[in-house]
Amino acid sequence: MNDHKEVLDPGPFFHGTKAELEIGEELKAQNQSNYQDKKSNFIYFTASLEAAKWGAELAAGNRKERIYLVEPTGEFENDPNLTDKRFPGNPTRSYRSKAPLKIIAELGSWDRHTDEEIDHMLTSLKALWEQGKDIIID
Repeated sequence: MNDHKEVLDPGPFFHGTKAELEIGEELKAQNQSNYQDKKSNFIYFTASLEAAKWGAELAAGNRKERIYLVEPTGEFENDPNLTDKRFPGNPTRSYRSKAPLKIIAELGSWDRHTDEEIDHMLTSLKALWEQGKDIIID
């Protein structure tokens, strides 16, 4: 019998947001979603800096965009919103968990997407919303 659990992804892991958080603080499920007007059943994170940048840039609010280095405190799974639903496999290395994520650092600087890239993404997301396809499996 093999008791060894397969590691889904070794990380490091990131969480992009506009929330101002402290090192050592925990991000938990059941908080307001950054992307829809509802509480989220999961906390979302990624092992891709590119995906974390989008998370920070597209998050609701007018605060400073931030990317935190996080550590999962429990089990996590592939984010079904980005894996086989939109991208076969998990090329964005995006995950979700019901267990908290511990903030271990904040990235001091990172290169944002251009305003044109962000506007294009927002236009695409708006089109999905207008078509009723902006559903988040949560």
